[in-house]
Amino acid sequence: MFDKILIANRGEIALRVIRACREMGIKSVAVHSTADADAMHVRMADESVCIGPPSGAQSYLSIPAIISACEITGAQAIHPGYGFLSENANFVQIIEDHGLTFIGPSAEHIRIMGDKITAKETAKNLGIPVVPGSEGGVPDLAAAKKAAADMGYPVIIKATAGGGGRGMKVAVNEKDLEVAFSTARSEAKAAFGNDEVYMEKYLQKPRHIEIQVFGDGKGTGIHLAERDCSLQRRHQKVFEEAPGPCITPEERARIGNICADAIGKMGYSGAGTVEFLYEDGEFYFIEMNTRLQVEHPVTEAIFGVDLVREQIRVAEGLPLSFSQDDLEINGHAIEVRINAEKLPNFAPCPGKITAFHAPGGLGVRMDSALYDGYSIPPYYDSLIGKLIVHGRDRTEALARLNRALGELIIDGIDTTVPLFHALLQEQDIHTGDYGIHWLERWLEENAPG
Repeated sequence: MFDKILIANRGEIALRVIRACREMGIKSVAVHSTADADAMHVRMADESVCIGPPSGAQSYLSIPAIISACEITGAQAIHPGYGFLSENANFVQIIEDHGLTFIGPSAEHIRIMGDKITAKETAKNLGIPVVPGSEGGVPDLAAAKKAAADMGYPVIIKATAGGGGRGMKVAVNEKDLEVAFSTARSEAKAAFGNDEVYMEKYLQKPRHIEIQVFGDGKGTGIHLAERDCSLQRRHQKVFEEAPGPCITPEERARIGNICADAIGKMGYSGAGTVEFLYEDGEFYFIEMNTRLQVEHPVTEAIFGVDLVREQIRVAEGLPLSFSQDDLEINGHAIEVRINAEKLPNFAPCPGKITAFHAPGGLGVRMDSALYDGYSIPPYYDSLIGKLIVHGRDRTEALARLNRALGELIIDGIDTTVPLFHALLQEQDIHTGDYGIHWLERWLEENAPG
């Protein structure tokens, strides 16, 4: 059993890991920049270490500073949360070289799944269905035109080292392709230092479905059903739920078992998410995230499991505390991501919180690092909270979400809460009739402000 774990992150996810550690009797170490000296995760941890100035590059992304913090405090393991260094294979290797434990998968698995082309090839070899697309990277426009002609328009061009929607462009015909190909490569080069791109068939009205998986690192893999994350803006998830409102029990079992089997064959260790586009009853692999997801609480809600606790157990070499047969879906859960942003343009809105009240009651969970008087720094992601609700069914969960949003008070800054009030008035949200393009089209006509 670990005696002490360092959390290489900040905000609500750092608090989430601290809570799991406390319940397991493990001491926690918070790291922080000078801008986060008064942050809640620093207050709640057993120990804290300042690792640099406000810039993420000089603090939360500084591997030497994080390793030094472990040496100073005697922490034996590092939990990366999500974002920052959570999917950095080099970080994992350095941790292991220093005799520490990374709470997550191996550097090899992170490296394999971190490259979109390699990930797709690996998934295909493991029996996971994939989107029709180019065989590897597309080196030039001539090759792009040939690939597009083979798979048929529309197509989407993606950066092989991409993420967050950068380096992604859609082309509906050959003329579009010329501009899209050049733009995607330029964006990829600027964002990731790598201009290699690949191409896939562009689906017309897909949903974003992801399967939560877990491996014990010894050949056993399980799945915890799916989450529907189709409501997105600029490829960033806004509203997530589990189970998916459009997935049948037969489809759930089929794709879940495929993913669990693949995870077992890989010898994968810890939590992961296999992400798909879903259309007309078919699943198409797009990527695998080798970490805990922002939206993991909805899965915890419907299964009654603590995914962070399981991450820690597996990293210690212990078996999972449940089997596939133990997992049974109970009700429906929804999460909305609350950002410090000013509508309708979603401009970042840091500032001082003059009043904060989290909603409560049956089936309501608020994951946030806010408190009265806290000043949100301008240096990091604008996510300031996640409101999660759980009900006996989707109708009850939506009603509970509406009630909880009405109780939430965040004064002093602008937030995206009005967006969710507006969305809950839409019939498509209540029927679940939407795909990954629905929200952006709705915002063009209805952006709240």
